[in-house]
Amino acid sequence: MGNDKINPFTAVDIEKFYKEVIESENCEVVFDKQQSYENIIYCRCHIDENELRQLTKAPTSGGSVMPIYTLTDICSTPSSEHGYNEDFGLLGSNKATEEKLKLFPRQDACKRICDSIQSHINSNYNVTVEVMIYGDGCFKDPVGGIWEFADPVVSPYYTDGLKGTPNEIKIKYIADNKNASTEEMKEFIKQKDDNLVGNMLSQGTTPRRYCDLVGSLADLTSGSGDKGTPVIWISGYFDNYATE
Repeated sequence: MGNDKINPFTAVDIEKFYKEVIESENCEVVFDKQQSYENIIYCRCHIDENELRQLTKAPTSGGSVMPIYTLTDICSTPSSEHGYNEDFGLLGSNKATEEKLKLFPRQDACKRICDSIQSHINSNYNVTVEVMIYGDGCFKDPVGGIWEFADPVVSPYYTDGLKGTPNEIKIKYIADNKNASTEEMKEFIKQKDDNLVGNMLSQGTTPRRYCDLVGSLADLTSGSGDKGTPVIWISGYFDNYATE
């Protein structure tokens, strides 16, 4: 995941822990990229395409091209014997027990859940809410240096209102360069162009999709420990001076 070898909060030696797990299954831990092997499972959460290309060019001891399997190749085909995810395989999975993994949610199942919740609330309360299934929100802790991003995407499915990216003006830029009052600033925002790509007024805003931004907010709010918060209700996220 790009984190340090030893977790600064749990003091667990991650490299040692994974090495013990792998070797207990009679598999070999590969550190020497120049050595030949008959098969390799490439286990990075985020694939380094250059590294993967170099590995695929390495010959085996018999002279043939070395077969490389990524996490997306494992548990990626439908099966009645175990879970599967057609898009991501084992990527984004979590430990459930000592012998079982929970796979990253499948898009078809998430679509049914999100659309059903949205439809139910709309039919009963005449209110349209946007719904998403979220995972790790791509956050790096500035103190511990830990990346919170082991999932292949932040959200496997979300309703249509969460599509797109913000088109926002950097308020601090206006304050520093336009010497505008609060009311003038509001008018300035309301009259902004529909597309601010390449415009200095948008520099410094967050260039991420709505689903990724909301997913990050939900992930940091819910946590995965004692809070036990399976559902996050976010109100007023899209409220701003431009829509008042």
